[in-house]
Amino acid sequence: MEKLPGSRGCYVCGRENPISLKLNFYVSENGDVLSEFSFSENYAGYPGMVHGGNIVAVLDETAGRAVTTDDPDCFMVTSELKVKYLKPVPTNTPLVSVGKQVKKRGRLAVGHSEIQTKDGVVLATCEAFFVEVTEQLSQGGNLEESGWKVYPDD
Repeated sequence: MEKLPGSRGCYVCGRENPISLKLNFYVSENGDVLSEFSFSENYAGYPGMVHGGNIVAVLDETAGRAVTTDDPDCFMVTSELKVKYLKPVPTNTPLVSVGKQVKKRGRLAVGHSEIQTKDGVVLATCEAFFVEVTEQLSQGGNLEESGWKVYPDD
């Protein structure tokens, strides 16, 4: 699997952000985006259950990664999310997020993502709509100098 770039400060993937989830994302052979992770109790709403805002952050990031697998230096922002919380997401439990590109045309894209248990039970899903902003974010800048690069596995 090919590892995707991450950033310094992102809440989901930021390598230098002390409160980041520090997720690593990979593209599988079939083009899906995958990340294996767990939420510590620091990200709980109720004891033992992940807060919904943390769940949606991972779903949003995973879907966004899925719509840019053809160009990891393409940046898109979320314009709309439709989230379904199907079952409580437990803390301190190995999980997998999976993202798929649904469609992409011009500056617009739609992605789908899920958080699952390691044995495939779907806990939450998301349909996400994105708009490209690459030109605004990368004007005159070196992406790697800004912290957008493939970081080595821990």
